[in-house]
Amino acid sequence: MITSTRRVSPDKSEVRIAFSLDDTSDIKDVEDLSQAFPDLEQRLQPVPPCMSLRESVQVYKEHCRMAREFHHVKHEISVLEERKRKLLAELVEDEKVAVEIARLEEEFQRLTEENQTLVTLHSERRQQLERLCLTNRTRQDSS
Repeated sequence: MITSTRRVSPDKSEVRIAFSLDDTSDIKDVEDLSQAFPDLEQRLQPVPPCMSLRESVQVYKEHCRMAREFHHVKHEISVLEERKRKLLAELVEDEKVAVEIARLEEEFQRLTEENQTLVTLHSERRQQLERLCLTNRTRQDSS
């Protein structure tokens, strides 16, 4: 443990600064964190810390945490963009199906009307044939 005491001015109280180089837990953590972040531009890559400064190690660890978080968010964005692409493709397909359904409904309506017209025409022609047959029998009976 290194301790430094200094009086800034004669009328001010002492300022005491203490730090220790014995605590190696941060250094071990830094060794675990030392990794590349390929998603980050080179200028944004975490710079290895000055191991003798605890603040430097803490800044490095925080930078690595933010880089991992950035990677996670970037991955989530790509997953969501892929999902969006798939949903848009489904939407286009659904719109095509809806257009086809509308076309088939129109065709069904047209064919239903045509069928009704043909049924009516058939009925009229059958009645006409029956009248002609009756008329023809009556002529044959009278002759």
